Amino acid sequence: MPKLICALLASLWMALTFAVAAQPSPDTRAVAAAKRGVPDSKQIEKDLQRLSWKQFRSVVEAIPKLKAGVDAYGPVGWQYVQANYTTYPWRQNVDKLDDAQKKGLADLIRVAKGTR
Repeated sequence: MPKLICALLASLWMALTFAVAAQPSPDTRAVAAAKRGVPDSKQIEKDLQRLSWKQFRSVVEAIPKLKAGVDAYGPVGWQYVQANYTTYPWRQNVDKLDDAQKKGLADLIRVAKGTR
């Protein structure tokens, strides 16, 4: 009986070890997303922070999830964003978007910058 328990524990431990090892790292996910044509969140964040306020606001208002995050705080939220959008860590918010929304956001940024 003790041998059976030890064998079960050993197999469980090995299964968990291989399951954890099989998880892709964040870098692997970024490479896979790039292969699918999805822009990197870090680059999107930098591009957003380089826009003028007027360009930035029009881009954020065009993406419902980003707009909702700012609108949740009302007019004070927009005032805070205007004062801090060039240094605020937007990557957290961009990471919450799905691949199609990230691609759309990157396209909007390019259009706003006039580089399309």
